[in-house]
Amino acid sequence: MAVLELPSWTALAPALVFVATALALFVIDSINPHTRNRSLLAGTTAVGALAALGIAVWFMLAGVGTPTAEGGLGVVELFGGQFVVDQMTLFFTTVVSVVTALVAVASYDYMADHTYQSEYYSLIMLAATGMAAMAAANSLVTVFIALELASLPSYALVAILKDNRGSVEAGLKYFLIGALSSAIFLYGISLVYGATGHLQLEAIADNLDGADAYGGLLGLGILMLIGGFAYKTASVPFHFWAPEAYEGAPAPISAFLSSASKAAGFVIAFRVFTTAFPVEATTAVIGIDWTTAFVVLAIVTMTLGNFAAATQDNVKRMLAYSSIGHAGYALIGLAGLSADGGELVMGAAMMHLFVYGFMNTGAFLFVALAEYWGVGRTFEDYNGLARQAPVACAALGIFMFSLAGIPPLGGFWSKYILFTETIGAAGTNGAMLVVAAALVVNSALSLYYYSRLVKAVWIEDPVGERDALAQPIGLYAAIVVAAVLTVVALPAFGPIADAAQQAAAVAMG
Repeated sequence: MAVLELPSWTALAPALVFVATALALFVIDSINPHTRNRSLLAGTTAVGALAALGIAVWFMLAGVGTPTAEGGLGVVELFGGQFVVDQMTLFFTTVVSVVTALVAVASYDYMADHTYQSEYYSLIMLAATGMAAMAAANSLVTVFIALELASLPSYALVAILKDNRGSVEAGLKYFLIGALSSAIFLYGISLVYGATGHLQLEAIADNLDGADAYGGLLGLGILMLIGGFAYKTASVPFHFWAPEAYEGAPAPISAFLSSASKAAGFVIAFRVFTTAFPVEATTAVIGIDWTTAFVVLAIVTMTLGNFAAATQDNVKRMLAYSSIGHAGYALIGLAGLSADGGELVMGAAMMHLFVYGFMNTGAFLFVALAEYWGVGRTFEDYNGLARQAPVACAALGIFMFSLAGIPPLGGFWSKYILFTETIGAAGTNGAMLVVAAALVVNSALSLYYYSRLVKAVWIEDPVGERDALAQPIGLYAAIVVAAVLTVVALPAFGPIADAAQQAAAVAMG
């Protein structure tokens, strides 16, 4: 691996910007603990997220994280290889930064009447710091620390509406299940360390040959690591927290968790399993191809998520189960790693996560707008909204059809490329044919419940008289920007695809 010697603060600048912004918010609150200056708090948060985005994009364009043999500046290793800044780090940092900025702008209106304003924005930035650190973590220790740094603020954010019983209950359930999954994950780390004697990812891979006598121990450790990642990405069977947490949390936080947090969970899964556990070497030690577990997880997760979403009457829960289904699509990137061209499948999954960040965030922010209006939570409550809010409902149509994979929107192209790469991998891994079929069937099913919401807002008549709807600037701005990004993903798909494939190739060495 080519290594570029840079000061740590330079290489980790996006994550450090998140930290600095969180500290700035604390300073603002300490100067005036009773400040109600929402513009200052939300603006500081959004500017910090956009600054992190700008630095990450600048690094990508400058070639940071690309091997020098390919004309880049090199992959940056920090603190003895505990962190690594490569193209995959920067790719997923851009996703986290964009989602964080959108959530901050939307929260300007959504949290207007709530207390704990500065705490709310500070927790968002601290969670984003953990997610950026997850993208760069290159050791099981730093992976766990970054995971907890992202999780602990998330628990508080879900329960931040202290006068709302549903929010507090959702936060408690999220915390309890998260504590259990963290214990499982940490125990898995200890078993991997016991079998290999190392925690740094490359060192684990280099010492797999010496773990022959501990194949069962290593296999159990890998299984527990998969369980920890499945929880973070809301994959079956560790998905139970997601519908409860997303329904009870403030809607912008639901967007944050279902988009940025999910992307961060997948980046550590991609890095750990591509770097620490090469398929052939690991299979020789434990006697089982670990990608088989991800084949099963992908099929079960996308199927259960989509079928459960199709039965929901609550819009927020429908989107929660929908996000579980999309986790199943992203798991295909890990399921195909044992096949020839596995890096292409992983790159396609990364592409889908990139586009998913825009369209899913926008969908949840529309729910935030509906909650701001107080129109209710069922499909019936959304009837006829387009008559009073045509711009927001047009954006909703873009989000829904893109999530369903309708051409020519970005969601169609990400699913199409994922499907074609999955079919290509089936030549050396027949199970990928089943995965590809499940992808098509579940995408077709998702069109039912996504179009059901579009039908409600555009075609159905309101069930009763509805007062004039307010036009909150922040929420509208965030929704429109998310819709534009979803549409712009189409002409920009070539560069996005190239960046994702390059990031996957660099990550796989």
